[in-house]
Parts: sequence; structure tokens; C-alpha cells
Amino acid sequence: MSLNKINIAVAGATGYVGLDLIKILSSHPRVSIKYLCAQKKIGKNIQFFDKRIKKKLPKISNLKNVEWNKIDVLFCSLPTGQSQILAKKLFKKYNLKIIDLSADFRLSNKKDFYKFYKLKHSAPELLKFSKYSLTEFAKKDLKKFKIIACPGCYPTSIQLPILPLLKKKLLNTKDIIIDSKSGYSGAGKNLKKKFTHKNIFSAIKAYGISNHRHTAEIDQEFKKATKLKIHYNFTPHLIPTFRGMLSTIYVEPKESVTINKIHNELKNFHKKNNFVKILPINKNLGTENVINTNLCEISVCKLKGSKKIMILSAIDNLIKGASGQAVQNMNIIYNLNEKIGLK
Repeated sequence: MSLNKINIAVAGATGYVGLDLIKILSSHPRVSIKYLCAQKKIGKNIQFFDKRIKKKLPKISNLKNVEWNKIDVLFCSLPTGQSQILAKKLFKKYNLKIIDLSADFRLSNKKDFYKFYKLKHSAPELLKFSKYSLTEFAKKDLKKFKIIACPGCYPTSIQLPILPLLKKKLLNTKDIIIDSKSGYSGAGKNLKKKFTHKNIFSAIKAYGISNHRHTAEIDQEFKKATKLKIHYNFTPHLIPTFRGMLSTIYVEPKESVTINKIHNELKNFHKKNNFVKILPINKNLGTENVINTNLCEISVCKLKGSKKIMILSAIDNLIKGASGQAVQNMNIIYNLNEKIGLK
């Protein structure tokens, strides 16, 4: 790394997440973008794909052209299975950090990766050198690892409100219900290949019931936090809006644990987390305040005639659920204020 700048390469530059990532990095005062890589449209300017990006940047190039010895950080925004292949080629030969926005290094068990993604892991020997990093829970350890695995968007929206409560043993762990809704950008540019239902841009669709890939990630992190098997039901929905995610989580506090206790624990845990905002009890919540930001807003609500409490968690799936969190992780690795570049 040069004295003032972190030299960056982005692999998978032209997908939805890649473009949001580049938009953020292009205004980051400590970043110098050296390579924007993709498999198609080689030689095009990034503005061909996203007119929001105003800064003049390197044209789209092939990964084969990257001078890796001049790169400090590689951001991987690639389809599942491709980051691990690239990491295997680079890991021993070059002294760079790999910040991966795919699922390739999220699961610490290669058997779980195969079970949920139907792919044999190409670099299982690198899993021990990777760190699953939902930033608010991983700040202390990030610098020790060469590969940083950024969480999925659904697990981000779920863990930020729930993990602090599970760690403090404030919740019954047998009947947690998670209802999450995501903008269709979460499915990527191949949306119509993944979802074939009618009126895809005007309909709401439940999918991945009981076997969504992100359940492996949620299971793993719940168990790390509690050493227990947490019993929950998770249903994701695709909604007809481009970006944004709202998770509605129904939990039952343990005996004598009040809604105020739940609320205060979340406020206390996240009081130093710049991108998590705990709203007043019973505050209505949507995605309107978090769109195009790295924020997560959380509201704790009382349910009439029930012991359960409803927790609402809103993020932008492309930013706090992906690109923004990746930049947040980079800032911490390089001892920068984690808010730099993230409005």
C-alpha cells in the first residue's frame, strides 16, 4: 500500500453489488481503484453500466491483466464458486487482502458448503485463513485474516438484532419466527433465470421455504454465539422493489425478561456501532430511511395479547447487506474511521 492510498481491484465489477461497491469506493478518500474486472464488455467505461458513478476510472478489463503485486485489496463480487478459485491462485503468491462478497468463505465447514450450494469447495485449505465478518461482531479480529467473508444480506438483517439477545440468553430458543422481504436486486442480474413466476416486477413471492441457502450461515453463527441449536423458521420473500430489506422477527423473551430489557440490551450493545440505530419501542419501521445507506434500523414492538415480541430490522440489501459492509470491513483493517466513504 502506498502512503496515502489503498490500491484496489474489483472482480465482478458490473453486477448490482459490484456497481454499488464501485460507487462507494470511487468517493473514498483513501482508495485508488486500479482495476475493474469482468468477463464481458471489456474496454467499456464503468459509466456504460452505471451513470451514478461520475469519477473517471479504469476501463473494464480481464482479471488476467491485473498486476497483483501492486494491489492491496481485492474485492470479489463474483458468482458462487469463483472467488475460492481466484483466492487459491493468489493466496500464497501475493500479500493482499481478499474481501469476498459471495458465499465462498462464509461457511467454515466444506461439507455444509457442498450441501447448500451443490459445489465442491475448491480451496478448503484456505477456510482457516478466512474470517466471517458481520462487522459489528468481528471488529477485533479482522486484521489477523487475509480473507474476509462478508455475510449475506438476510443474515445481516437477522443477526444484528438477534445475536446480542441470544448471547445474553434473554430469549426462548425453540420458536423464533423470521419473515424477511427483499428487493429483487438481491437475486442479481439473472433474476428471470432464478425466478419464473408471473408478474415478477409487480408480485410478492415466498421462496426457499425451509431450505434457503442462508439458513446454513444463520445456523452457524447462532451456534457460535450460544453453543446451542436455535430452533427458528425463516421464510424469505421477493418483493417488487429494486432494493431494500425488512426482516420481521417474532421472539419470546424468557420469564421475567421485559420488552424494556430487550430494548435496553440492543441499545447498549450497539451504542458504539455507527451504522446500527435502535428506534424507540413500538416505532413503525420500513426501509425508507436505510435505502442507499449503510444503516440498519431496528425497532422492538409489543404484540397485543401475546408473550412474543416483534423485532423489525431494515437494511439496504446492496449496501449494508453487501457493498457497504465490505468497505466498512476494509476501513477497520486499515485503522481508518469505519464511516469513511460511507454516507
